[in-house]
Amino acid sequence: MNNSHLDPFLEASTFVELLHRRAHQHPEREAYTFLVDGEVEGDRLTYGDLDRRSRAIGAWLQQHVEFGSRALLVYPSDLEFITAFFGCLYGGVIAVPTYPPQTRTRRSLEKVQAIIRDVQPAVILTTSSLLSLVESVFVQAQELQAVPLVTTDTINPILAERWHDLAVDSDTLAFLQYTSGSTGMPKGVMVTHGNLLHNAALISQHFELSPEIRGVSWLPLYHDMGLIGMALQTIYASIKITIMSPAAFLQRPIRWLQAISRTRATASAAPNFAYDLCVRKITPEQKAELDLSNWTTAFNGAESIRQETMERFAEAFAPCGFRLEAFTPCYGLAEATLFVSGARKAALPTVRTLQTTALAQNQVVVTGSNSTTEPEKSQTFVGSGHAPAGLKIMIVNPETCIQCLPDEIGEIWVSSPSIAQGYWQRAEETQQTFRARLASTGEGPFLRTGDLGFLQDGELFVTGRIKDLILIRGRNHYPQDIELTVEESHPALRPSGGIAFSIDVLGEERLVIVHEVERQFRNLDVEEVVGAIRQAVARQHELQVYAVALVKVGSIPKTSSGKPQRNACREKFLARVLDMVGEWTLSAEESEGETSAFETNEHGKQEELSPEQEPQTVVGNGRRMREELLLVEPAERQRLLEEYIRGRIARVLKLSPSLLDVQRPFNSLGLDSLAALELKNWIEEELQVQVPITAFLQEPGIAQFAAQLLEQLAQTPSSQSMLPLLIEPQSASERGNDRNGTISEISPQKAEQLLTQLDQLSDEEITALLDQLSS
Repeated sequence: MNNSHLDPFLEASTFVELLHRRAHQHPEREAYTFLVDGEVEGDRLTYGDLDRRSRAIGAWLQQHVEFGSRALLVYPSDLEFITAFFGCLYGGVIAVPTYPPQTRTRRSLEKVQAIIRDVQPAVILTTSSLLSLVESVFVQAQELQAVPLVTTDTINPILAERWHDLAVDSDTLAFLQYTSGSTGMPKGVMVTHGNLLHNAALISQHFELSPEIRGVSWLPLYHDMGLIGMALQTIYASIKITIMSPAAFLQRPIRWLQAISRTRATASAAPNFAYDLCVRKITPEQKAELDLSNWTTAFNGAESIRQETMERFAEAFAPCGFRLEAFTPCYGLAEATLFVSGARKAALPTVRTLQTTALAQNQVVVTGSNSTTEPEKSQTFVGSGHAPAGLKIMIVNPETCIQCLPDEIGEIWVSSPSIAQGYWQRAEETQQTFRARLASTGEGPFLRTGDLGFLQDGELFVTGRIKDLILIRGRNHYPQDIELTVEESHPALRPSGGIAFSIDVLGEERLVIVHEVERQFRNLDVEEVVGAIRQAVARQHELQVYAVALVKVGSIPKTSSGKPQRNACREKFLARVLDMVGEWTLSAEESEGETSAFETNEHGKQEELSPEQEPQTVVGNGRRMREELLLVEPAERQRLLEEYIRGRIARVLKLSPSLLDVQRPFNSLGLDSLAALELKNWIEEELQVQVPITAFLQEPGIAQFAAQLLEQLAQTPSSQSMLPLLIEPQSASERGNDRNGTISEISPQKAEQLLTQLDQLSDEEITALLDQLSS
């Protein structure tokens, strides 16, 4: 495919050719800078550096791996990933980016293992910092016993001179982008060199990118938005970008905006939740030091775009120079390589408010600004901009495959040279998704996105999803996976009797579980069942449950063939017409000590929970708290610290401290990764110590953790690391019984480094986990 019509300056047919040319023309021009911990400038890559290191990796691959083989990339989100990715392109090997698996979650391991089975990699590429983790994870996979494991940062740079150009062209597969799938069934999107260049050209022209642009990104590099939208765009448009890990942002969101301010960046991108997180977590004192006046392009995509979020962020950071018109909503998906549509620069986001009753009938009925329509009977959507030249969007009835009328909502179909080649090893799904044609005219092929929307004045508005995917904080979750986890969490829950879905709560999607209860459980302990559900979902899916409805047998709406009707169940839940046995909802209050409410009818226990405030002795100056702990008697010291920790956990989980047993392990409390990060940050700030996030994700309970914490407080000065005490090596027999994986085989320092990097996001997992982002 020739892309010269898109950009006369670029006549390359592959990114290999393009980077090689950039390196020849401007070898010393800086492309990437990495921020260690999101703050300190670390490694840098010029065009010349990247070309040389990529040629060295490419030469090694040419010597040891057949052309067209697959290479599994297991890296943190740093510059080593970028060199390895380009090394694969240079070596004629198909790159398969994945995230470093979390050894503590079975789901994480299963997904990586499913990708391995699917691609049958000829080599695994990683970096020295992750070698121990990768070895511990993959050593059990029989199919990988003969697969070489290579640390690309140790490849001899002299090999660059042995690299030779291969017969790679625009039709050659460049990489496989694995999308979120149900457990064990992720799908690899086949992206060619031509797809990459065409989509990069669309992005560059549509958003008027130029070498003068400076960017900042914390997005995972193994996610299409971070890889294509930021890292590869840097090479295509000859811009300069500063990169930090997702963990650095999640731990302290201010780091993102500080980097933008310090580098005077003009462009950065994030999902909707990240802007919300900044509003909630960044203090007025921190804002006073920010200058965001140069930030003219704030991309907002990868999940539902909310008007309220953009307005709150613009208002919060207006004193820093940020303007609402900097927001640039956009829409894309891996199957289209990335970019499909986007708003123009320096224009206010387009908003349409539609009547809810019409929406239910897939009709577009816009209510005016002076409309008397009640808010609950209308819904607001933010426009995702126009399609660029060279890409066609059509709204099609998903049932009849006939183009919709202008005032109808239908499935979004896309046609463009950017559309990927299909799903790896899935011919039938490829035909269904990538080869669609209009029933009336035969026009096509089109990509069926699975998303619903409409076009108005040429602008795309995304209204929902055809499938029942649950999208929370930038990450897709298949409801059937969650439903299976829930039904296995407690014997009172009826098999195949549950439904999971999300609802909008104050502008944020939250998870709801509705499940039937077996008839023999007449005296149901609602608190016990809800606790089991929350713990199981947090452990397996790293999600916080917002509400649980326990209902009588036969209450779940199903089709005549027995399939669950999730939308119908959602509507019944919202209308409160389900036949309840018991229910629980997370407190909507953010104030300290607010409790969750348990309500039951005659089938369950009735419990009223009154708000409980954290003990006053643990509120306030952290250094004073530390000193007071060391002054009181040891027995009182233990009790006081247990109350403090229990209060902090209760605040994170939004439940009463009295419900937390100090002997229960942390990993049974329902803490997700973001909650663990929040606890870590609180304790480090208020007690002036450092603790590893793993302490909150493994076996110790509140009492044991408090005892270890006190011992270390007595032995160490402020801010000294507690890692050796809180993560101890296990014996071989203990490791054999560790169902959460082999993280104990890694040194304490490396364990914290790995697990505090919430770089564990898969394709549409952004960020915090990317499902962990804004409790």
